Amino acid sequence: MPSAATGPAHRKPDPAGAETGAAFFDVDNTLMRGASLFHVGRKMYQRGAFRMRDVAGFAIKQGKFLWRGENLKDIQSVRDTAMALGAGLMVTDVKALGEEVYDEIIASKIWPGTRALADQHLRAGRKVWLVTATPLTVAEVIADRLGLDGALGTVAEISDGAYTGALVGEILHGPAKAYAVAELAKLEGLELENCWAYSDSYNDVPLLSLVGNPVAINPDARLRRHARDRNWPIYDFRSGRKAATLGLKAATGAGAVYGLWRGVHKFRGPRG
Repeated sequence: MPSAATGPAHRKPDPAGAETGAAFFDVDNTLMRGASLFHVGRKMYQRGAFRMRDVAGFAIKQGKFLWRGENLKDIQSVRDTAMALGAGLMVTDVKALGEEVYDEIIASKIWPGTRALADQHLRAGRKVWLVTATPLTVAEVIADRLGLDGALGTVAEISDGAYTGALVGEILHGPAKAYAVAELAKLEGLELENCWAYSDSYNDVPLLSLVGNPVAINPDARLRRHARDRNWPIYDFRSGRKAATLGLKAATGAGAVYGLWRGVHKFRGPRG
């Protein structure tokens, strides 16, 4: 099992592997602190699209999310509320709103360590995708702002350039993420054994188990135990938390060390 000293910063890029590999990042609590949809909802309230009680409901679920991690019931509730309130909104307006929210709020909530890992893969020539339950329009804005290759997100139905309030398929959550990534891998000619996946939630174990290089970022309690049992790498960028790396197999780019150390409160090797 490699030690922290032989982790990602000390491996040379593998151009051949990069051609068939990619990295997939969850967004909420993995790439950024908190839930991206909450900030979009708050901005929509400021524009008069939501009532105060709707915002209060979003805020309560945001607090739960930050405290205990991802909960499918809460995600579905937020989704249903957002979809209903978003019915009739123009896609171009929501995209512009997403860009505004990113610049004003989300950019400051990106974890530097997670950003460094994504940049690491880009420098190695791998494609980097976001995979999130966040609406696709918002996820694409985040991916674009970070210079990533694309995003897989929850798809809302559109008619005549406006949202109908319905979904195309289901929310991209849990096993649905693994399925979406497997389909993308076929289209892109990727070898899943050469791919990475990053998430904070036990709900994403199907996605993490799909790839050859699963990594837990700011994990909830169940994912932390699951990752430790399987010797998966763990990074924790939350303030006041200890961070551990458990045998990170391979990534690339010495420049990532600085970003990782800035994002981590404490960095220590694997437990014996």
